[in-house]
Amino acid sequence: MILEGLVTTLDATGAPHLAPMGPRVDPDFARFTLRPFPTSNTYQNLLRHREGVLHVTDDALLLARAAIGAVGAVPATRPADRVRGFVLADSCRHFEFVVKSVDASSERVTLEAEVVHTGRTRDFFGFNRAKHAVVEAAILATRLHFLPLTEVAAEFAKLRVIVGKTGGPDEHAAMDLLEAKLREVEAGR
Repeated sequence: MILEGLVTTLDATGAPHLAPMGPRVDPDFARFTLRPFPTSNTYQNLLRHREGVLHVTDDALLLARAAIGAVGAVPATRPADRVRGFVLADSCRHFEFVVKSVDASSERVTLEAEVVHTGRTRDFFGFNRAKHAVVEAAILATRLHFLPLTEVAAEFAKLRVIVGKTGGPDEHAAMDLLEAKLREVEAGR
């Protein structure tokens, strides 16, 4: 199963780097597979320092901002317990991990990770259609460089209806941000 979450890694200066990732997780969460693009900062960070933290969050706005590279300063963190890294202070759960193997033989790199520590910060909000719609829109936004923009715009329109019916201020702000990114890319093509 793929779990949409956020991964923190350490950049070359030791500062936290935040990126959305959808690893394929084992049912027991003991191991998972990351498939970053080789040009991504996350991949470069994990090659340099093979530790990180996968976060489960219900913060759809943060996930949307991370998807389009608009995080700005990384939100509040605390040191990880077992790896050299950082835990997002407002995540629901986190999985500290060590990369055990790297396969760079295809376009998408495959990193096999072993979970060395898990933690829980707070309860998950629960299932909300608007939050899930934002997650879907954020995933599409990470693919604007190769998906047909008319198809993305059509999907965004459908997802906007769901956000309009079931979302709160953060979900509306997230959709606004993602739609603005789509318009920016459309104007540049």
